[in-house]
Amino acid sequence: MENLRSMLDESVAAIRRVWNGSPRVGIVLGTGLQSLADRCQVDVALPYTEIPYMPRSTAPSHRGRLLLGTWCGVPVAVMQGRVHYYEGYSMQQVTYGIRLLKALGVHTVVLTNAAGALNPLFRRGDIMLIADHINLMGDSPLIGPNDDTLGDRFPDMSDAYSAALRQQIRTVALEQRILLREGVLVAVHGPALETRAEYRFLRAIGADAVGMSTVPEVIAAVHSKLRVVGFSLLTDECFPDALQPVSAAEIIATAQESAPTLQRLLEAVLPKIECQ
Repeated sequence: MENLRSMLDESVAAIRRVWNGSPRVGIVLGTGLQSLADRCQVDVALPYTEIPYMPRSTAPSHRGRLLLGTWCGVPVAVMQGRVHYYEGYSMQQVTYGIRLLKALGVHTVVLTNAAGALNPLFRRGDIMLIADHINLMGDSPLIGPNDDTLGDRFPDMSDAYSAALRQQIRTVALEQRILLREGVLVAVHGPALETRAEYRFLRAIGADAVGMSTVPEVIAAVHSKLRVVGFSLLTDECFPDALQPVSAAEIIATAQESAPTLQRLLEAVLPKIECQ
């Protein structure tokens, strides 16, 4: 990844050969949430295999396509699936899609994921607006030489998840009568789900939900001077004293069941995000 700028130029050139639009908002769809893009007006759908240097997703339910077009009238670039650190990719590869969205011209990224609820007031199927995060993945996409043309060596993370956009989203959720939680996401590398003791620890350090993605993407997005919005769809309840075994299939099914509510919220929010 030492020649990241030239790699991005090659990826953008390949996309521009088939689509010359100007996306304003980039959207990353997480586990079980691929169908959110079904109402997107797609001009071009590019498998990641057709984009130079774009890593291929091996995670269940991730379709591995870049959708280019409009959604609710907003020019968008939608990543239908991501790659994860646990798949064996480097942090630079995990965040390559975010770098590519920036290179295509987006100014805001909307990140979605499936996560486990740690806050005992939250429930399976709830939507959590991410207010902040804790990185326990043991790595960062910014480790190594810094390319000053891509971002600052020491990006400030104090407003990683735009407070102004979160306020606007809370208002929209009230207008749409959508129950919206808000909290802190902790990222772990996975792929094993956590033990009871680990869940107790994660809750004790201030996390409301736990997942295996998103945080590296946020770090790369802030480094790239992109505005960030993040949503976690809570697919299981990680309460140590009432813990029940859960499978990947159950997590995906829960995300798919609650996806229409998140879709409704996104469709109400997107025009407001694009206008700012």
